[in-house]
Amino acid sequence: MRIGIAALILAYVLSQFYRAFLAVLSPVLKADLGVSAADLASASGWWFLAFAAMQLPIGSSLDRIGPRLTSGVLMAIGAAGALLFSQATDAFQIKLAMALIGVGCAPVLMASYFIFARQFSPAVFGTLAGITIGVGSLGNVASSLPLSAAVEAFGWRETVMGLAAITGAVALAILVLVRDPERLETARGGSLLDLLRIPAIWPILAMMVVCYTPIAGLRGLWVGPYFADVHGADPLEIGRVGLWIGLAMVAGNFAYGPMDRWLGTRKWVIFGGNAVTLVCLFGLWWFAAAPVWIATALLIAAGFFGASFPMVIAHGRAFFPPHLMGRGVTLLNLFGIAPIGIAQILTGRIHAATDAAVPAAPFQAVFLFFAVTTAIGLAVYLLSQDRTD
Repeated sequence: MRIGIAALILAYVLSQFYRAFLAVLSPVLKADLGVSAADLASASGWWFLAFAAMQLPIGSSLDRIGPRLTSGVLMAIGAAGALLFSQATDAFQIKLAMALIGVGCAPVLMASYFIFARQFSPAVFGTLAGITIGVGSLGNVASSLPLSAAVEAFGWRETVMGLAAITGAVALAILVLVRDPERLETARGGSLLDLLRIPAIWPILAMMVVCYTPIAGLRGLWVGPYFADVHGADPLEIGRVGLWIGLAMVAGNFAYGPMDRWLGTRKWVIFGGNAVTLVCLFGLWWFAAAPVWIATALLIAAGFFGASFPMVIAHGRAFFPPHLMGRGVTLLNLFGIAPIGIAQILTGRIHAATDAAVPAAPFQAVFLFFAVTTAIGLAVYLLSQDRTD
């Protein structure tokens, strides 16, 4: 079981990598394929929307089939998407490839969470969830300066072909190594409607919508065009900034993990961290044209405090019955991931529609969008019921 979990966590490293690597590839893709920032924002959105669209069928599959086949087969589709990306010649092929990669990455985190929820004590779920995302966030780190160096040394097509091979090998490892938990006799009972009838879930779903969207959107794409257009950064400089943000996200996930047990609350840990993230987002909007170190510091802080995703999952999981655990955690993940895809497409249009006479103005509009939506989510989350295991 532990070796199988390790394979799933390695797959999650790749998931974190793929959702963020366009930020570093954006300059070379613009130069080589002639794609625009809006095209890349749309491609990033396709990844998240494809990922999100798979969550409900994956939830049912986890409960009925188990994590091994669910994750291994879909991860192989992700490998095919990475291969297509390496051969792309236009914006549509990039978008299609990102969608296939999103399908491949969709089950791996929830498969791990499903095993944690079924095989381990509920009291340690938040810690295990945080560790998984913390380790997985090393993929976010790898998609920064290391990716820049690889592209510089080998070229972007060759680098992505290598990633396709690694993804295929991880899919095979999952099929060989993962062991499914014992199936519950009631696994076929219940439905999504049973989950949605739990009143305590709704404010938590509102928090899921905004707890990851801003930092995923910024780190996953907008950091690249922002630092290039406003601060004149080259791909290696963008990679360095992405590295620091990625490291902050890793540290944040590990920091959030045990906080609910230490402080005896999940609600206020989540609310406090996201309130700090909100301050950082308004700071980015206000200081968008300020010296580069200010934007970098704000993004690093947002990366650290915006790492509450596993804690919000733990908060919602506490209200789900065991036989609906797979569908429950994937429902939460759906609300956490789908808004990112929608936000990337919307921010791409906001960026394109904003007067660029002042280089920072389109990015200020993007930062403000993330700040306002986060504020709304926090306001709704105040209505949530606190619960620890």
